[in-house]
Amino acid sequence: MNRRILKEYNKAGKAVIRKTILIKDGFDPNFFTHYWKNKKGDVYLFVYEYGFLKRTERNIEKLVLIKWQDYMSK
Repeated sequence: MNRRILKEYNKAGKAVIRKTILIKDGFDPNFFTHYWKNKKGDVYLFVYEYGFLKRTERNIEKLVLIKWQDYMSK
């Protein structure tokens, strides 16, 4: 279910969305298949090819949604 939800909200390859919206659709932020850490130290959690990064902006929990890219394998 997590993969389907991430795919639905991330049609452009990158998106930012409130965490509560995904939770209402049944998203479980504690379920992921693997992770990727970027050079800045941010840890993206992935459900297969769709990933998310937890972020708080103005006391609102949001998720940055991304899609796996070839450069992440290196």
